[in-house]
Amino acid sequence: MIKKEFFIGFLVGVIANVMGVLLYCLVVYSMYHTGVEETLLRARAQGSLSKIIALGAVLNIAAFFGFLKVRREYRARGVIFSVIFIAIATFFEQFIF
Repeated sequence: MIKKEFFIGFLVGVIANVMGVLLYCLVVYSMYHTGVEETLLRARAQGSLSKIIALGAVLNIAAFFGFLKVRREYRARGVIFSVIFIAIATFFEQFIF
């Protein structure tokens, strides 16, 4: 049961990050009239993709405190683990690739 709750929190954290990246791409880059895919490709070419991913993680704050509010501590731990996972992936994207 605990593993299931943790995994649900992890998935919510990853989905929240993806939604944050999409929201950022649609709002900030909408003035250039480009799609999400073109925006992400341009950001990768300019070296700013990791910054966009990091900004997308802001929505995880709402998920984390939402789970704490309804007393789902293991789901909140899953969200924190997803933030750590995304931070490591962002590090590798920035400095390795």
